Amino acid sequence: MQTSRRFTCTAIALAALITLSACGSDKTEVVAGGDSASGATCVAPAADGKPKVMLPKAPATELDIKDNKVGSGETVAEHATVQANYVGCGQISGKQFDSSWDRGEATEFNIDQVIPGWTKGLLGMKVGGRRTLTIPGSLAYGANPPSADIQADETLVF
Repeated sequence: MQTSRRFTCTAIALAALITLSACGSDKTEVVAGGDSASGATCVAPAADGKPKVMLPKAPATELDIKDNKVGSGETVAEHATVQANYVGCGQISGKQFDSSWDRGEATEFNIDQVIPGWTKGLLGMKVGGRRTLTIPGSLAYGANPPSADIQADETLVF
């Protein structure tokens, strides 16, 4: 039996392009907790350091992984236990449904015990990195979301 290692990973949703040039693209830029309006609205980053989230205008059909900052520490391997700060937003509502920053502390979990999009999306990430995960509904909660804040088969962005 392989022993799980503990990693401190900052797996957060951070826009790949944090400039106004993102307006009018195929992404909508919102501050976590904000609304996505018409799909072309750019919103300034939150004052508390919580990252911006770029929401796709259309639902994702496959997992999209973007490294916004490559870490310099150990690499997240299968069955790892990690600590992560994150913001989760729904593509349909354009609203934040969860945030470790709002709770004031990183969340610790085994990557085998989260939605498949997180399990696949965190593998290979290096400690200290920042990564955006755009997760199709089929790799998120599918037809059975855990709360009314997430719609069935909704694309999620972390």
